[in-house]
Amino acid sequence: MRTTGVPRYAPDWLELREGADAAARSPELLEALRPRLSGPPLVIHDLGCGTGSMGRWLAPRLGGPQLWILHDRDPDLLDRAAVRMPRTTADGGRITVATARGDLSRLTGSTLDGASLVTASALLDVLTPREVDGIAAACAEAQCPALLALSVVGRVELAPADPLDAELAEAFNAHQRRGGLVGPDAVAVASRAFARYGATVRTRTSPWLLGAERSALAAEWLRGWVAAAVAQRPELAGRAEGYLRRRLAACAAGVLRVVVHHRDLLALPAPRSAGAAA
Repeated sequence: MRTTGVPRYAPDWLELREGADAAARSPELLEALRPRLSGPPLVIHDLGCGTGSMGRWLAPRLGGPQLWILHDRDPDLLDRAAVRMPRTTADGGRITVATARGDLSRLTGSTLDGASLVTASALLDVLTPREVDGIAAACAEAQCPALLALSVVGRVELAPADPLDAELAEAFNAHQRRGGLVGPDAVAVASRAFARYGATVRTRTSPWLLGAERSALAAEWLRGWVAAAVAQRPELAGRAEGYLRRRLAACAAGVLRVVVHHRDLLALPAPRSAGAAA
């Protein structure tokens, strides 16, 4: 599930980042979520599912039986995600998969009727404030929790340091906010939105730690990070070319260390009052 203005993501990129995503997601938020899940079966809506990495990570950790409803606007990604979802959990519970093609503008409380959980990974930061509010409103209406992982926070650390690091980071963050997207402000915007609808919000850090063992991901991230910065500030192009060449060489040599900071968010809905339930 992606908005109209958001580019489709290449499956190769989604596959490349899956291991780092899995290592980064917060186990503490998952443990806090468990007591608030309703089922069986668990009914889980995965927004912007991509190739289905969130389902492959989360489904075995929850047990079964489960119904996963995968949402994305890209039919090819939906097909890929559905095929690659596990069919049983670690405890032998059955996993059933359904797909829903569409964008966030169609998400409502009725869409989520009967949901045990709404989840997403690397989605919030490519949304507008209105779209974030729409997710919070739909979850509140459906009285279901939301576990939203791996939103960028606008901070990266590269070692060894380079004089151009800060300038590229600033340009990249501005690019993330283009067209009114929340970008690095995603977790703050979402926290306020869910709180307005009465939810209790918890967040935890979920950084990518990229070293020699993840050099392919570090190199691809670098290319995209620099390209976005230059797209935002074309006057950086000349210096950025040399910077990228140096950084990729360090990456290939196994001496570059990168920390890309993200944050995970868990929103737990407020219980309905007796008057509201009547």
